[in-house]
Amino acid sequence: MLDTLYSQIGLLPMVLVGILAFTKGDEPERLAMGAYLLGWMAGMLIQADSAQGPHWQPGLFALDVIMLLVFSGLAWKFRRTWPIWAASLQLIIVMSHLVTLYDLRGGMMSFYTILNLAGYGILIAIGLGTFWAWQERRAAGLE
Repeated sequence: MLDTLYSQIGLLPMVLVGILAFTKGDEPERLAMGAYLLGWMAGMLIQADSAQGPHWQPGLFALDVIMLLVFSGLAWKFRRTWPIWAASLQLIIVMSHLVTLYDLRGGMMSFYTILNLAGYGILIAIGLGTFWAWQERRAAGLE
């Protein structure tokens, strides 16, 4: 699960944004961060680290589709801009799964790069959404 240095370093921004979202965020930010953390843990558990080379993993694909539905639902229900960005980045992740399924010429390193950069983009979207929600509450005198 946390056997590589990259996964350990990647956990730090997630924890920092999670602390910010759970302490200063409103309901959509907390829901998104909770879903993101659960999805990350589930992804670490169901990913297949095989020596047979790269292959399509339907479990990770299903998990990413569920995350797309979560972010799309948040964009639908709440009048915020950050869930739209998070959903669009998650859609890029889902589409990269499909590209990998149908054509492996792009290379698995490009697939992993897309996954990582889009994941950090989602964290940035949640973090900015949390900051904006916090500032709006402070401006209204609610905090």
